[in-house]
Amino acid sequence: MDSKYKLRIAFTVTCLAVATILLANKIRKKRKQKNITSCYLKSEAKPQHSFKRVLANNSYAPFKHLKLHENSSDLHPYESEIKALLENSQLEIEFSNESMDMSMSDKYVWVDDESKLKELVEVLSKETVFAVDTEQHSLRSFLGFTALIQISTRDEDYLVDTIAVHDSMGLLAPVFANPNICKVFHGADNDVIWLQRDFHIYVVNLFDTAKACDVLSKPQRSLAYLLETYCGVTTNKLYQREDWRQRPLPIDMVEYARMDAHYLLYIADCLVSELKNQKNDNSASENSATLDDKLHFVSEAIRRSNALCLQLFTKDLEASPGQSAAASIISRHLNDHGNSANNSQFQDLVRRLCCWRDLMARMHDESLRYVLSDNAIISLAETAPLTSADVCTIISQADIDMDFLNTNSSPRFPSSVVLSHLDDFPCLLQDEINNLDDMFQLILKKHLGPNGSCPFSLYNYGLLSKTNIKLSKKLVSKASGYKLSKQVARKASRELFVQKFSCKSPVYHNCRIYANDGRLLCYCDRRKLEWYVQRDLAKLVDEDPPAIMLLFEPKGRPEDEGNDFYIQICVDCHEKAHSAAERYKKKVALEFGIPLFVQKVVNSNEEQDVSGSSTSVMKLGDCGVSPLELRTAAMALMRHGPRMPPQRREELKQVVKKYYGGRDISEEDLEKALLVGMSPHEKRRLRKKRGISLNNTSLNNIVSDKDIKGDDVDSYGNEVQEPENGSSLDILDPSEPNGQVHPSSDGSVFATCSSKLSLLGHGPHGKQVVDYLLKNHGEIGIQEFCQRWRQVFVESINPRFLPAGWDVTHSGRREFGDFSVYNPANKASVATKD
Repeated sequence: MDSKYKLRIAFTVTCLAVATILLANKIRKKRKQKNITSCYLKSEAKPQHSFKRVLANNSYAPFKHLKLHENSSDLHPYESEIKALLENSQLEIEFSNESMDMSMSDKYVWVDDESKLKELVEVLSKETVFAVDTEQHSLRSFLGFTALIQISTRDEDYLVDTIAVHDSMGLLAPVFANPNICKVFHGADNDVIWLQRDFHIYVVNLFDTAKACDVLSKPQRSLAYLLETYCGVTTNKLYQREDWRQRPLPIDMVEYARMDAHYLLYIADCLVSELKNQKNDNSASENSATLDDKLHFVSEAIRRSNALCLQLFTKDLEASPGQSAAASIISRHLNDHGNSANNSQFQDLVRRLCCWRDLMARMHDESLRYVLSDNAIISLAETAPLTSADVCTIISQADIDMDFLNTNSSPRFPSSVVLSHLDDFPCLLQDEINNLDDMFQLILKKHLGPNGSCPFSLYNYGLLSKTNIKLSKKLVSKASGYKLSKQVARKASRELFVQKFSCKSPVYHNCRIYANDGRLLCYCDRRKLEWYVQRDLAKLVDEDPPAIMLLFEPKGRPEDEGNDFYIQICVDCHEKAHSAAERYKKKVALEFGIPLFVQKVVNSNEEQDVSGSSTSVMKLGDCGVSPLELRTAAMALMRHGPRMPPQRREELKQVVKKYYGGRDISEEDLEKALLVGMSPHEKRRLRKKRGISLNNTSLNNIVSDKDIKGDDVDSYGNEVQEPENGSSLDILDPSEPNGQVHPSSDGSVFATCSSKLSLLGHGPHGKQVVDYLLKNHGEIGIQEFCQRWRQVFVESINPRFLPAGWDVTHSGRREFGDFSVYNPANKASVATKD
């Protein structure tokens, strides 16, 4: 290497170092001005962030494959169809025809919306064979994703923009899984699992031209070799490494993509002909019979191809983040530098940096090599820089040392992830953190916790809710008192839900609708307001913001006349108030000794009602079984009971047994438990699914036509089911005279029931609390109890504005509107009519 070349390299390195320092200082100054850490994802849009359906996120949880049936195993969903093809590897189709366009004209179909995708599905469903190839993007994605699919029939080329139609790609699944349609790939080992990962598309009936090359013992098996040999076409495989996310695609990339699939059917035909000739040549030899018995060349190529279809995509899971990468880096470094590199501090820093890189790559949906190269990790671990500028310089220098011999590579700055989170490195390189789990939790809290620096997405949300790493209860020191557990995941769930589903433009436009007496009824959008005005049903009373007054008496009004609170309260406040109410109900249950839920259901043939009636009896004990807990346990036992660990299976059985009074439970009991507290809509859905999820014929009798019609529907909209052995299960109703509570000889409380109230809610509990207060404290007790509930409400949401005259301690009797169903006059008139 001459001195001029060395001088040029030194000059390049010096310029890069200076530029890196200036850039790092500029970024640091910006952050000081903003006084916050800003993640680059808040300003940089990535194509995959537009996806609304992501099957493989970046969590540490295993990938969930398609299940055709609820009771199907965890094996390949089309295993039986593929094995049938393996047993009968016969080829009965011709891949190409005489009219095939070998010149590859400029005509092709670009599929970038759902309607075009449906048209493609219709075309492919009529074909017996088509060729497929895929283009992937992996640099700016942790797991990678399919950016383009090329499909060629005998007559047409299709380029499917999988970024534009990502959420609709499932439409292609039935065609790819059809065993009567042959799919031709070249080197399908990765394509098969990539289609599973991104779209739950499973390939059934595959012919792989690369496997045919193996059977024929070709000198090369690359597609470029086959294109040049059989079609006289040369292709530049460097395009495979291009950024296939870019839209629109350059013309040369479009031609390259089309070429991979366009000639594939013709190449397959040529290879099959050679396979047949290979057999005929062998037949002329002395050992032809033996060879034909051992190996049928066409069948062998087909068998090897279809064996690829049985592959299943899996995530690479580790005991701790970056563990295998750290072990590999340390091993290679020891081999290169001998015992001098056997430094415990160096190895510890490598593990920290690999842990950080793994978590940040998952969090930002970037590849490991994009976030931080292995060379950069070694350099950082060896030098342990103290400043952000030094960190940037060392990373850039390490990448230059790795790439300078490659004339096509250009010097790289540190990645966007590193530049956005330079303030992590002092902690990584200098602080004493002995446990990698503590580091994992610290990074997770800092970037995805409350007020975290990084935005939530469908890719990183699973890091909070689906990690299989055993996290300790606290993220950092005990002094901080900050816990990961449920509050972080709940906040993440809320933020992700709002981000994904909230409207991106105004909905109500602050338009108001008033009744003809001036009472504010609701807020609405401009279209609804104009609808009333155009039909002379309302008049405009204000223009900014728009408001109308109805010219007729509305059918329904807010029940609380003169109180705008229930019109204006936001969803978040409702949620807070509801959560506080649920917690307070539990306190009330303990205070009065009245359970929230039914503990036992005793059939009429097992125990006689204390009142002598024929109704069934419910036993209300100290701790009940909530319907949600009951149904969850029953469903888990029905779906996965035999495969569960014995201890867990017994725990769930005890939950169901508690509901049935401790007796042994049957399959029918589990099915009935699923119906506890279901709404009519939920029962209809269950009835539609019962042939799939529950293959027990007794469910037909449980969810009957009578249930669907709603003949036995209680006042809460829930239907009443029949317990076993034909005994009727009725539930307490405060309006019925025979709905009473009686003490039993063992001190338990039994409730005789009527068919009005579901087991889902807290109806029996509420009725008993009111009865208790009236009996022991009268009306004053009820008023004080109401005041306690008002206090709970105020403390939960801390409202800044409340209606005039509203007070926690007010005790005035409530007045109802003329049309309210709670107006005593209306109740009296209804009773007279009855």
